[in-house]
Amino acid sequence: MNIVVANKIKTLRKDKKMSQEEMADYLSMSQSAYARMENGESHTWAIHILKICKIFAIAPEELLRIETSQKAVSSEDTSLVLSHKVIEQYEERIKELKKMIKDLKHNKKTLKS
Repeated sequence: MNIVVANKIKTLRKDKKMSQEEMADYLSMSQSAYARMENGESHTWAIHILKICKIFAIAPEELLRIETSQKAVSSEDTSLVLSHKVIEQYEERIKELKKMIKDLKHNKKTLKS
């Protein structure tokens, strides 16, 4: 799913004649982070889906739709995929924050010694 969304975002951006840097600025991220998202290496599109859809004037379902020769994935399925991706993002951020707190506590103990 990630690569499908990444390819759609890339195509939409190019159709709108925007650079990766312009998109990154609009999404308040670095150009390199945006490039990773557009290359399918990052799931951050899930966090920015509303802004992405706004700039391209499309519904989230359209961005998430996977076209097959038989039918498109239902919006219920896309909602589940999106929810899963957002949960993954938040779980990863929680891990990062827990590590940061652990490091800060360790540094505090070191400074007291």
